[in-house]
Amino acid sequence: MTVPRTSLMNRRSFHAVASLAAATLATPALLRAQAAPEKTRVSIAVGGKSSFYFLPLTIAEQLGYFRAEGLEVEINDFAGGSRALQAVVGGLADVCCGAFEHTVSLQSKGQFFRSFVLMGRAPQIVVGVSHRTMEHYQTPADLRGRRIGVTSPGSSTNMTANLLLLGAGVRTSEVSVVGVGSSMGALTALRSGQIDAISNVDPIMTMLEQKGDIRVIGDTRTLKGAQEVFGGPMPAACLYAPESFVDKHPGTAQALTSAVVHALKWIQTAGPSDILRTVPERYLLGDRALYLTAFGKVREAISPDGLVAEQAPVTAVRALANFDPAVRVGKIDLSKLFTNEFARRAKSRFQA
Repeated sequence: MTVPRTSLMNRRSFHAVASLAAATLATPALLRAQAAPEKTRVSIAVGGKSSFYFLPLTIAEQLGYFRAEGLEVEINDFAGGSRALQAVVGGLADVCCGAFEHTVSLQSKGQFFRSFVLMGRAPQIVVGVSHRTMEHYQTPADLRGRRIGVTSPGSSTNMTANLLLLGAGVRTSEVSVVGVGSSMGALTALRSGQIDAISNVDPIMTMLEQKGDIRVIGDTRTLKGAQEVFGGPMPAACLYAPESFVDKHPGTAQALTSAVVHALKWIQTAGPSDILRTVPERYLLGDRALYLTAFGKVREAISPDGLVAEQAPVTAVRALANFDPAVRVGKIDLSKLFTNEFARRAKSRFQA
């Protein structure tokens, strides 16, 4: 018997609608299964949370994105990245929000930590010299014998300053490195003459620059600037944790990643007033216009989707090898430094 064409169409439509309905019902369930955190209370160590370097973390916290993923997150703020790292290594925190190159340094010491979502695709670090104590500055070689302020010794700000020095033939032993944090203490140290140069992040560096306190000699707030300093794409702020933590708690890692990627998506479309309404008032350093100027300078450096670019780990290893003699380029297993698995899922979910 011949089946009428309209009946075939109706059957096909029915099956299509049924399949779509099944997919619609299954997809949220799948997403919940992927993001279900095994550990709902998570402690994160960060060094200098008020800086733009860690803005995605602040946005995820302030807008409740961690809670939306079923997490209760405690964020512990330290004076610098190296101290935050020590907190995680010492078991005082589950996850570190810090520089990608820390995973390289740790692996060189036999400790395997893994980055699982990237927040910055350029370091946003600026190096400047004091107009007050170095008015006759000409080249980085003039920093020999001087005091350089960094967020904390051993941090990425320290590494960036060292790269500039090495390029001018200045050994790290020929300068004094001083930890000054990344907030008002850094401003005070520079303006009072306690340091002659500073390697730090925004909004501090934009404030010093606009007020005429420093002359910028190195700038990685843009992709081009980072390329010039590091010779390739340089990954920056990320969430990383011991390899065992990520392996045992994939649902928790996914939930953390989803919250951060959600924040990254928000930042891509946020306007100035959105930023001012969301970040804590104390982050603005008493000058909203300057804060927004600084945001405009670093916006390009913020990752749009949480993914680590293919060549970025190579750049990080090469850069750190110039800073840390324990790091040898051929001895680092790049595949163990990071995973894009969680960020890919979150990118698809939020269309970042």
